[in-house]
Amino acid sequence: MEKWWVLSLQLAELFVSSMVHIAYGFYIFSTAVAGDLSLGLSDWLFGPNLTDVYKREESTGSSRGPDLPPIVLVHGIFGFGKGRLGGLSYFAGAEKKDDRVLVPDLGSLTSIYDRARELFYYLKGGQVDYGEEHSKACGHSQFGRIYDIGHYPEWDEDHPIHFVGHSAGAQVVRVLQQMLADKAFKGYENTSENWVISITSLSGAFNGTTRTYLDGIQPEDGKSLKPISLLQLCRIGVLLYDWFDIPMLKYYYNFGFDHFDLSWKRIGIRGLFHCLMGKAGPFASGDWILPDLTIQGSIRLNSHILTFPDTYYFSYATKRTRKFMGTVIPSGIFGIHPMLFLRVLQMSQWRHPLDTTPPYKGYRDEDWWENDGALNTISMTHPRFPVEHPSQFVTHDSQFHPLQSGIWYYKIVEGDHILFIINRERAGVEFDLIYDSIFERCRKHAFRKTPTLPNEVHHN
Repeated sequence: MEKWWVLSLQLAELFVSSMVHIAYGFYIFSTAVAGDLSLGLSDWLFGPNLTDVYKREESTGSSRGPDLPPIVLVHGIFGFGKGRLGGLSYFAGAEKKDDRVLVPDLGSLTSIYDRARELFYYLKGGQVDYGEEHSKACGHSQFGRIYDIGHYPEWDEDHPIHFVGHSAGAQVVRVLQQMLADKAFKGYENTSENWVISITSLSGAFNGTTRTYLDGIQPEDGKSLKPISLLQLCRIGVLLYDWFDIPMLKYYYNFGFDHFDLSWKRIGIRGLFHCLMGKAGPFASGDWILPDLTIQGSIRLNSHILTFPDTYYFSYATKRTRKFMGTVIPSGIFGIHPMLFLRVLQMSQWRHPLDTTPPYKGYRDEDWWENDGALNTISMTHPRFPVEHPSQFVTHDSQFHPLQSGIWYYKIVEGDHILFIINRERAGVEFDLIYDSIFERCRKHAFRKTPTLPNEVHHN
C-alpha cells in the first residue's frame, strides 16, 4: 500500500512538472511567433524602413573602437542564439548594450563537448568537425553545420575574446578554452588558452546539479535515466520533434541533434523505434547535455580543465533559498518563477540515496541545499571538484578591482536561475546593474594590452 502511495505522489509530481514546463515552452514559442507576425504585419502596412528606424532607436550600444575584442554571449540548456525564435532574445536584449556582441546559436541539448566544437567554428568559420574518434564512439556524423564566413575569423592570440556564459554555457566556454590550449582543432595548430581574455559566468554549471537526479538521471551512475521521469518525457518529445523534421518548426527552434541524422527521411520507422527503445541516438550514447550536468559528469569534465594564469574569471552565483530555524527553504513565493518553485523546494531538501556511492569523497547533502531552482549555489561560484580552483568571494562589484588573472572572483546574487535571461522586467534594475558591470569590466579593466577607447581615437 505504501509503495502505491509513493508511486501516486511521484506521478502527480511528474504531471505537474511536465505541465508547467510544457506551458512555459509554449509561451516562449508563441511569443516568438506573435512577434514575427507583428513585425511582418508592420512591414506590410508601413514598409520595411519603419522596422529599421525602430532597430536604430533600440540600439543602446555606443560606438566602439575597431580594435576592441568582441563579447560572446553563450546560452545555456534549452537556450537559443540570435536568429532562433524570431526576434526573441535569450539574454533579454543585453546584447544591445555594446556594438561588438555576438550571440551564437548552439545545440540546446547537445553535450558540452559538441557545443564547444560548434562555438569554435561559429567564430572561426568552416565546417564543424566533432572529431573522428568522438563521432565514432557516439554514433553521429563527424561533420556538422557549415559557416562560410566565421563571425570573428581573425580570432587568435592577438585578437582574443571575452566570453559570458549562462548556466551550461559557462562550462562550454571552459571546455573550449581547454581545447584551445590542447590544440584540439585539426588545421589550427597555433591555438592557445590566451585566445580567451576573460570568462564571466552567470549562474554557471561548474560542478553539476542535484536537479538532474530529481528530473530523472539515476544518481548511481549519473548517466542512465529512470523509467518514469520528466527527462524520459523530454527524451521522447525531442526524438519525435527531430524525427518529424518539420522545416518551419526547426527554423524556429532546434535541439541541435542534426549530426545524428534523426529525420524520418534518414532512419524511417525502424530507426525511430530503436531510438525510442534506447538502442540508438544521442540518449543511448550519452552524448547529450544532462549527463554532463550531473555531479559525476561535471567531475569528469573538470578533471581535464584548467584555470589559466593569464585569463580573468568572474562568476555570479544565484540563490533563491534561505535558512529558517536550521532548515533551508525557498526565500519567497512571488520572487521565484513558477517553473522553478517546486524544484527550489525539492533541491533544498535533497538527500543522496544512502545505498549508492557518494559522487565524491567528503560529500555532504547540506552543502548542496542552497539553490536557484536549477543549479545548486555551491556549483556556481567556481570549479570545486575534483580539485578546487583559486577563488575570491566578493560582496560588491568594486571589489573586482584591481583585477588579478587566474582567480575566480565570485559574487552571490539573490535570484532564480532565469532572472537575467528572457524577461528583462523580472530582474528590474538588477538586470542593468549586472550586465553594465560585466560589459564595463570587459571594456575597461580586463585586457592584456591597453585598448584604444572611442574617445581616444584621433582622426587626421
